[in-house]
Amino acid sequence: MVIAIDGPAASGKGTLAKRLAAHYRLPHLDTGLLYRAVALTLLDADRDLADRDAAAAAARGLEPAFLADPRLRGAAMGEAASIVSAQAAVRAALLDWQRRFAGAPEGAVLDGRDIGTVVCPDAAVKLFVTASAQERARRRHRELDGRGEAVPYEAVLADIQRRDARDADRDAAPLRVAEDAVVLDTTALDADAAFRAAIDVVDGRGGRGD
Repeated sequence: MVIAIDGPAASGKGTLAKRLAAHYRLPHLDTGLLYRAVALTLLDADRDLADRDAAAAAARGLEPAFLADPRLRGAAMGEAASIVSAQAAVRAALLDWQRRFAGAPEGAVLDGRDIGTVVCPDAAVKLFVTASAQERARRRHRELDGRGEAVPYEAVLADIQRRDARDADRDAAPLRVAEDAVVLDTTALDADAAFRAAIDVVDGRGGRGD
């Protein structure tokens, strides 16, 4: 069983994906970390994020162990990842990486921007998790504050809005709702309520809950 979870930045899809993976005992991949890792590789090498050749080379040479680097979780990496993820060569280089993960015998849970539309178009379950930009900015601001990163709410909201526009307007795999996806708006839902709603969807599509 493959569960594909898409949605914009800070919609809660990552937290939901982890909980679903644990519930159904499936491996989980936060595909956003792949793009953050590519961006960090470029920054560590003092290369321009817009350098398409360097970005594609970084994507092709990405090592799984690099996804554990704590620097990938910082606010700056989200913006940097949004820049490199708009490059078609980077997305193409990471496509096989993601599909191999999804091809695990037991299945997998993947979350990102194009899982249900490009990476796993035949996934058994597709969820599109969203929330208002203001609510997503509030959540991200709280998360950053909890990590000791002092970023004004207004700056977080502006970043969210820039990333939304970039994700929707890029030529390579733009963010959109798959035709057979279930939209889950979490604006008024806490993490537990969103999880229960997602479980209902997965079990209704033949998931194997406890």
